Amino acid sequence: MTTLSARLSDADEPHGSHRAASPLIGFIGPGGDTQPLSAHAFGSKAAQLWRMNALGLNVPPAFVLSTALCGKPHAEKRIGSLLEQGIAYLERVTARGFGDRRRPLLVSVRSGAEKSMPGMLETVLDVGMTAATTRGLMRLYGNPRLAADCRRRFIEGYCEVVAGLPRGPFEDVLRAVQTAEDVTSDRELDPEALDRLAGLYLDLARDRFGTAIPEEPMDQLRAAAEAVFRSWDAPKAQDYRRLNHLENLSGTAVTVQAMVFGNASARSGSGVAFSRDPATGANGLYADMLFEAQGEDVVSGRRQPVGLGRLEALLPDVATQLAAGVGALEAAYRDVQDVEFTFEDGRLFFLQTRSAKRTPRAALKIAVDLVAQGMRTEAEGLALLDGIDLSQVGTTRFTGTAEVAARGVAASPGTVSGRVAFDGEAAKRLSEGGDPVILVRPDVATDDIAGMALAAGVLTRVGGRTAHAAVVARQLGRVCVVGCAPLAIDLDSRSARLGRAQVQEGDWLSLDGDEGTVFVGRRESVVDRPEAELDTVAGWMARTR
Repeated sequence: MTTLSARLSDADEPHGSHRAASPLIGFIGPGGDTQPLSAHAFGSKAAQLWRMNALGLNVPPAFVLSTALCGKPHAEKRIGSLLEQGIAYLERVTARGFGDRRRPLLVSVRSGAEKSMPGMLETVLDVGMTAATTRGLMRLYGNPRLAADCRRRFIEGYCEVVAGLPRGPFEDVLRAVQTAEDVTSDRELDPEALDRLAGLYLDLARDRFGTAIPEEPMDQLRAAAEAVFRSWDAPKAQDYRRLNHLENLSGTAVTVQAMVFGNASARSGSGVAFSRDPATGANGLYADMLFEAQGEDVVSGRRQPVGLGRLEALLPDVATQLAAGVGALEAAYRDVQDVEFTFEDGRLFFLQTRSAKRTPRAALKIAVDLVAQGMRTEAEGLALLDGIDLSQVGTTRFTGTAEVAARGVAASPGTVSGRVAFDGEAAKRLSEGGDPVILVRPDVATDDIAGMALAAGVLTRVGGRTAHAAVVARQLGRVCVVGCAPLAIDLDSRSARLGRAQVQEGDWLSLDGDEGTVFVGRRESVVDRPEAELDTVAGWMARTR
């Protein structure tokens, strides 16, 4: 096996800390950096990966390119040499080769700013998939379906993120293949159908859009890294920074990490876990996951996840390890953690942790509980509430009774009535009339951040509580119900059906984000204030003056 690590000299390989010699690249894993990576220089994602690894959690090895390279045209040549250095490190610690025909190394290419921006920057998974490495992955795992699935996933991701092609035509091809195979989900496609799907994607990209997918893995990696750097300037990312007063951030880093495969088997999967409920603040593990899935399937909100109970029933050892790991992270950071994980054939890996985005109501309860549990001082509890408008921490509830039109998954609490809008443009138009708006979508991508900011509530047909859009809704303080299966939207007629009820754009709809219920029409709400917790915080303020 001829690898980059074999071609580079020993002097070029990473041993211990490279901070003094190479301030633009960091290494996470065996023989990697011995000093913590700075979130300012390498992004919060990489900084926390380093710390998780230092805590002894199972973290796939990775390297990271500095935020200093973001948006710098002259850095292109330097990026290429740094990527080669990083890949040589991953080859050495994984004993696999990037582009190797027998033991192929695949990588994920992910973003990471100094402050977390969930879902606003880009990710490309399964980089390194070519016709040759597809066969190699098949031999390595003895699993033709895994290899074919990773190949078509890479092509999808490359076309959407790197080439900037619209997702719709590729979804049309996927639906056509599913129809031909008489299945309803891509999970039901066999290896032959997935291989055919990949070929159809390649044909579509070439014939309709003039896009060729590179077969050279390093070309794929360079293009993916450049696309992640470019995503810093995407409209949704700029909107998010503006809404959250993050305009002073300098750029994103690029983290390249050895792939682990949540789509490897029925004993594999991916998910997101919170150490406490980010909607209410209730103490206890809160998780969504999908079996036979990669991480983007969960956080994109395009598939309906299952809860922790399914993992506890099918893979209790993994569930126990997950609970222990998330608990250790909360104890280490002394704050609620949002943790991404994957398990491959029953082996658990931790891919990310960050302080959880939370509703104002949850922020209050969490701060009070952390102080009561001795994890934070009163002054630190007040710091956790910095920027929270305590006059807005009350919980709303509907008065009276009404017939439930549909039920979904409660993702962000509270109650709201508003006019139905099916996209961001409609939300802007209707909100200018002075009425609250509810954004109603099949799923909500983070591209919808501007529409979500204008809306008072969000309703989706698919998605889970931990999808990026639900995370952003909680952070913005928007009522949110996801996974509402009875919802059927007809954009041509600008209408939607909720079970037996029909609504037009501009009609009134009401959401209960605590119960996950949807009502047709307008309802009145009252506000309940958490007086005991507010009194506790008032006492902190008095004692810390």
